[in-house]
Amino acid sequence: MNKVALVIGAGDATGGAIARRFARGGYAACATRRSLDKLQPLLEQIRTDGGTAYGFASDARKEEEVVALVEQIEATIGPIEVLVFNIGANAPSSILEETSRKYFKIWEMACFSGFLNGREVARRMVTRTAPDRPQTIIFTGATASLRGGANFGAFAGAKHALRALAQSMARELGPRGIHVAHSIIDGAIDTEFIRDSFPERYALKAQDGILNPDHIADQYWMLHTQPRDAWTHELDLRPYMEKF
Repeated sequence: MNKVALVIGAGDATGGAIARRFARGGYAACATRRSLDKLQPLLEQIRTDGGTAYGFASDARKEEEVVALVEQIEATIGPIEVLVFNIGANAPSSILEETSRKYFKIWEMACFSGFLNGREVARRMVTRTAPDRPQTIIFTGATASLRGGANFGAFAGAKHALRALAQSMARELGPRGIHVAHSIIDGAIDTEFIRDSFPERYALKAQDGILNPDHIADQYWMLHTQPRDAWTHELDLRPYMEKF
């Protein structure tokens, strides 16, 4: 059976680039979004490039859907040796105008769904740890993982919680041979959203002033291929001109 890299939240930028990178590395890329139609260009590109790809429409916040997804992949495609949780849910709002419904939804998307997917995959990984078969769980974080900002109360709270989850899982699962890492993406990424909404920031692309999704994906591959005597838990990525 194939060895599998499961990317939860394989969007058009970072998540898609991660799926492509692991497919080039010989993994069956299993990509999820809530809409299967939106995954088709990514799946076709991976297959055209000679890789193996499967797409799944799944709501990462729904426990029954997560359990079914992991069971299906493990039973029909292969063991999940890499999990990348890449859901963002960045929706800024003043705390004076934030609604309880939206606050809770952001937490569900950016944190709770990370717990569900991490738990289900970890339950399989612990049954087959071996030095020659690296197994990795990577959670994608953001600047908000480290500090709150005005109008980012909900997002920062969720990302803080996801970081704490990653730390707890790393301390529990690391001694059992599972590499748990947390990445902090600190800067604008080359996406349509940045291009259309922040043209001045997007113009910095010509100076390598925004993050290239393919380069982020290369760093995720590096995390997975690290020898277990020199694991990185937290990796922060930002353009050279980004203030921090």
